[in-house]
Amino acid sequence: MKNGNEPATRQDLAKLKEELAEVIHDSETRILQAFFAIAESNQKRLAEIETENAFVKSRLSTLEQRVLEVEKRLHLPPTQ
Repeated sequence: MKNGNEPATRQDLAKLKEELAEVIHDSETRILQAFFAIAESNQKRLAEIETENAFVKSRLSTLEQRVLEVEKRLHLPPTQ
């Protein structure tokens, strides 16, 4: 295929197939890297949310304990 008008040979087709496979492989690699980056970012975000959630639960537990202590001192029955 010197000037583009000759018929393609088996070697030309094999070379084209190899180049195409390489382009597809590179594209797949880039797509997978993008998905891994998104997954890693989401994992970090979830870890932060879980940490904040645990902190809020701890503070709520402390407040509930303090309210219970106040109720005990005032001899109030706990409400449910």
